[in-house]
Formats: sequence, structure tokens, C-alpha cells
Amino acid sequence: MKSGFVSLIGRPNAGKSTLLNRLVGTKIAIVSDKPQTTRTRILGVKNHPDAQIVYLDTPGIHRPLHRMNVRMVDVAKDSMREVDVLGLVVDVTERPGKGDQYVFDLIKTSTAPVFLILNKIDLIKKTRLLPIMDAHYQSGTFAEIVPVSAETGDNVDRLERLIVERLPEGERLYPEDYLTDQPERFLASEIVREKLLQFTHAELPFSSGVVIDRFEEPDSATHGLLRLYCTIVVDRESHKPIVVGRGGEMIKKIGTAARLELERFFGTRVFLDLHVRVKSEWREDDRALNDMGLGPKDE
Repeated sequence: MKSGFVSLIGRPNAGKSTLLNRLVGTKIAIVSDKPQTTRTRILGVKNHPDAQIVYLDTPGIHRPLHRMNVRMVDVAKDSMREVDVLGLVVDVTERPGKGDQYVFDLIKTSTAPVFLILNKIDLIKKTRLLPIMDAHYQSGTFAEIVPVSAETGDNVDRLERLIVERLPEGERLYPEDYLTDQPERFLASEIVREKLLQFTHAELPFSSGVVIDRFEEPDSATHGLLRLYCTIVVDRESHKPIVVGRGGEMIKKIGTAARLELERFFGTRVFLDLHVRVKSEWREDDRALNDMGLGPKDE
């Protein structure tokens, strides 16, 4: 039996969350085409007959401009410590820049074997991919270089086999039915935030968040109905009408899509109540960040 921790790090929008969902076999991390969608570490467990892999999805490493972003980058850096395999996820469709070089320099401090995971290979031709792989082979930095498509699943099974080979022998770290360490309240808020990002597109900046005000478990009194009361937080008055929409059309659309996703995830009927609140500079407010589940992780 083998077991161990694998941290997935990289730049924003490299596809780490899509890869995590693919690896664990179910959706536990929200996905968006907006950068810096993942704001905290998300743990996901995958069980094999002969191994248990504990994956850590992390926020994209970027230049932090707010207290929230500082926390995000710190979470990513902390996840590099005491893991058995470090997976650097790179978007092969993007030209490397200074930010990429910073991450490459960062991984040199890792004592764990580093896998270079070249993601989004479904979006480029093989003739472009091969020179990229060759250049990284020549650097001698990586224990393995694995091209994958998290979106289609191409070559992800090979990545898992290579990870298992590197894990130490040991008993399972979590029960076989354990999936993630994220509380249900946080997962619910993330599903709402995913739909918020999906429907507002480029109109709404990154500066929005979701707080669960009340989370009422389904019981016989509610006839199996999960009741969620959420506040969407934006930091400018001009953002509020974007979320609400004309005649409340946008928030209704967000709420309907989120409710359907929540019902699939929790396997029960859901009542979802959404409100919008303006709180300027919330990304600098420790209490607001803690309310959104962006506080320090317990070890």
C-alpha cells in the first residue's frame, strides 16, 4: 500500500482546478476562465486499490496586490512543504513570462520530486508541444514531464501511475469514503461564486465574493429542503447593478443555475436566497476574508 500528498501549483489559469476535479473523479473545485478563481487550498482524495493520493489544489502564484492575494500566494507556497510529489501545472498555450520564471525558481527549493505537468495539450499541435518538452528535458529540473489535457482527460491516467510510483509506502491517510476537507458551507459558497463569474463574464471584476449567512440542513420539518441564505459581496456601488441586472434578471439567472448545481451536489432540493452587498476594500479586511473561508488552514 502507498499513500502520500501531491501539491498542484502554478500560475493563474493553468488549469489546476480542472485537473484536480479530473484526478479525484468529481467536481470539488470551481472552474472559471477568470484568473485567480481558486482562492484557498482545496484537498481532494483519490483511492486506488493499492494507493491513496491526497491532492492539494492551490491558488495561482501571482504578484499580490491585496491582503487577500497575499494570503492566496502564501497558501500556494506553504503547500510545497512536506509533500511527496510537487506538480507544477503549466498552460502550454501561453508564452512563458517573468511570472513563470518566478515559479520555476521557487520549485528549486522543493525537496520532493517535481513533475512538470504540461496542460491543455488538446489546444496545440504536437509539433509545437515536442520542442517545449525537449527544452524542459534539457534543463534537468524535473523528475517527470507529463503532457496532459485536464479538460479531455488525455494522458491523466499516465500521470496518476507515475505519481503512485513516487509515493512512499504507508497506510491510507484518510478513510476510503473521504473526499475533501472543505466544509459544506464553503463548497456551497463556491458554487454560487462560480455561477456569478460565469454569467457576469468580463463585466464584473475579480473583486467579488460570496458569504453564506445561514446554512439550514434538510430535515423532516423542511421536508428534505436545504435552505441557503447567501450574500454576494462587491467592493463598488457600480458593481451592484451588474450582479442584480435589469429588473433582477441577472441575479435570478445566477440563482437558478447555482440552485440546480447545488441540488446535484448535495443530492437534495435546495432553497437559495441571494442578496448583494457593497463592502469597499473587503479584500483588505481580515474578518471578511475569514467569513469567506479564506482564513489560514489548520494543519
